[in-house]
Amino acid sequence: MARSFDDMETVAAGEGDITLSARAARRIAALIAEEADAGTMLRVTVSGGGCSGFQYGFAFETEQGPDDIAIERDGIVALVDSVSAGYMAGSEIDYVEDLIGAAFQVRNPNAVSACGCGTSFSLV
Repeated sequence: MARSFDDMETVAAGEGDITLSARAARRIAALIAEEADAGTMLRVTVSGGGCSGFQYGFAFETEQGPDDIAIERDGIVALVDSVSAGYMAGSEIDYVEDLIGAAFQVRNPNAVSACGCGTSFSLV
């Protein structure tokens, strides 16, 4: 059963919390308007792999899991499971457009190195 935004516990921005930039919220809203149903959320995950040891994953889904943290900005919700959240403490989920393309990026203060595309990282 899908939960509504009103039923979700959200994270307030504070030290160590994961935040969602205004740019990312706008891009998620645009993607939902184009391709998905209302109530769709961006899921951000961390998994082993990539050229630096860990990699970020981004997907859309409509249900929040029991261990998910919901990060809200401007009516848009991003989900991060509790294991991934441990690797992402203090991070900002952003959307960046530059000469080589556009993508969601995570600005992670815990990462000691990252690959050129920004989707993989390593920790101490």
